[in-house]
Amino acid sequence: MIAIIRIKGLVKIKEPLQKTLYNLRLRRKYVCVIISETKENMGMIKKISSFVAFGQVNKETLEKLIEKRGKLIDKNKKIDAKKAAEEIIKGIKCEKVNLKPFFRLHPPRGGIKSKVAFPKGVLGNHGEKINDLIMRML
Repeated sequence: MIAIIRIKGLVKIKEPLQKTLYNLRLRRKYVCVIISETKENMGMIKKISSFVAFGQVNKETLEKLIEKRGKLIDKNKKIDAKKAAEEIIKGIKCEKVNLKPFFRLHPPRGGIKSKVAFPKGVLGNHGEKINDLIMRML
């Protein structure tokens, strides 16, 4: 599973890129979505890689993300974070697990070094290091 976090805001974004961000449900700054690695999704990520940070999310980070920032669709039902994380990793959509398909995060504690590509900044492919960024944003 891939976690995508929108870093750049709404100003001066061309319409095709804005449409792609909206299709991925990345409508605001510091919003995270979890998607599967399909050819279509990877094409969309490549298109918007200068606006987002993305990488492979592990199970522990996904559990904490659901536990702390997961919002329920039906407020009357309860949810188990471990069970929900396992189902999302298997490929079941968030809506079926009674979760909203996005997670609103806090800006990263410790700040963002720079809005440039990954080794020097925060944008682009982080690989496994995305888990550290998510933990700073919870």
